[in-house]
Amino acid sequence: MSQPNILFILADDLGWNDLGYTGSRFYESSNIDRIAREGVRFTQAYATCQVCSPSRASILTGKYPPRHGITDYLGAPTGEAWRDMERHTRLLPPDQPDGLRHDETTFVSALRDAGYRTFFSGKWHLGEEGTDPEDFGFETNIGGWSAGGPWGGYFGPWQNPRLEANHPGESLPIRLARETADFIQASQDTPFLAYLSFYSVHAPLQTSQDRWEKFRQKACAGEAPQSRFIFDNRLPVRQVQDNPVYAGMIEAMDEAVGIVLGCLDGLGLADNTLVIFTSDNGGVSSGDAFSSSMLPLRGGKGHHWEGGIRVPLAIRLPGTIEAETTNDTPVSGIDFYPTLLDLAGLEVPASRDIDGLSILPLLNGKDFASLRDRDLFWHYPHYGNQGGAPASSIRSGPWKLIRYYETPHVELHNLEQDPGEQLDLADQQPELASQLAQRLDRWLDETGATYPYPDPKYDVEKESAYLATRRDELMPELEAQHAQYLDPDWQPDEDWWGSQVVTD
Repeated sequence: MSQPNILFILADDLGWNDLGYTGSRFYESSNIDRIAREGVRFTQAYATCQVCSPSRASILTGKYPPRHGITDYLGAPTGEAWRDMERHTRLLPPDQPDGLRHDETTFVSALRDAGYRTFFSGKWHLGEEGTDPEDFGFETNIGGWSAGGPWGGYFGPWQNPRLEANHPGESLPIRLARETADFIQASQDTPFLAYLSFYSVHAPLQTSQDRWEKFRQKACAGEAPQSRFIFDNRLPVRQVQDNPVYAGMIEAMDEAVGIVLGCLDGLGLADNTLVIFTSDNGGVSSGDAFSSSMLPLRGGKGHHWEGGIRVPLAIRLPGTIEAETTNDTPVSGIDFYPTLLDLAGLEVPASRDIDGLSILPLLNGKDFASLRDRDLFWHYPHYGNQGGAPASSIRSGPWKLIRYYETPHVELHNLEQDPGEQLDLADQQPELASQLAQRLDRWLDETGATYPYPDPKYDVEKESAYLATRRDELMPELEAQHAQYLDPDWQPDEDWWGSQVVTD
């Protein structure tokens, strides 16, 4: 086979079970499901972080976040500025770079230097001007800039200096897909990398009137839940998938994916194009718009639990990847860099300190012990907007250890027996917990990890009052607000909780 084309599709904040093929009975994603059906689906794929910017940098560089330095979403307050969030936490988060460092080499640059045409569309969020997609190997950039969300929303006229809407009411995901399809058509005679990086399904939650009504009726046809939320750690966590606005966003993104897949089919390129679909972190079950549930996994975006770091991953390449296959090997966002270079017949430069491993043997249907037996790591020395606390973790086989930094506390979970991480076995398995903690320490030292540090102005009473408010006041507010989504007479105004139904 000649060097394959590459279509890399990256969703934003899409959860592990937010798709039809991953088990959702509410959301509809026929085009994304097609990628999984015609290729391999990975059931234990991980982002390298529970928030976006670190994970996105890891995909491009093949490095864990402590090594490339971006450990939180860019723009997050650090140090004493964290107090401006009206929090009174025990620790202050460490500083981080303002963007992806210019000395980082991405797999995009390597492919471009090998003759690939390279294209980016959508969300970037890896730095201000001067650290744009064009500075890291992309020859064309449509819509990628410093913002982490779709300023102005998902319907024209949005606010994006790199992408002007064609007309009022234009759908952003559909536009990004059409731009990607245009690039593919113009590049069909040369190897290409098309990197379609959706803003979907990041807040604000917006969909069209017809999609909202479709999924409102679907939600109302099911059994009404007694409660949509539980309080876990610092915030309510959604337990039910019945948000019709969020479902409409998934369907719109799926329609956009169908446009690009249809372009490959129409040009006869599908058999020589590797298609990857994944997400940058777990779904939003708390914080932001409290949009989805990750059950049976615990938590969501912003947390070290599986709901925050496990993501959907489907890969298709006819003739190389057997259709309708499933792989349970744990894989990580650090693995895309060496895998894509391997597939293109290129070697990872010896000077690059890459953490990932090529998963090409898995794509060829082989068992690869180096992948199966390795440890995976996470480090998030910050407080997440979604209720997560500073922590690091290691996964080794079925075992996962989480170390929190506010107190000398660790959790030990057996993911094979307890994927929902409800049973902490640290006290029952102290020797194993100690061994994993030592391996985690070695990794943190090797990667130059930075740590949160004590806040001398820590106010336990104010922080306790803050958390009590979230538990006692926000829970009933959320129940009432989300019930409105299912009310056929609901007419949201433009400022309602940052979310709205938009009519095309």
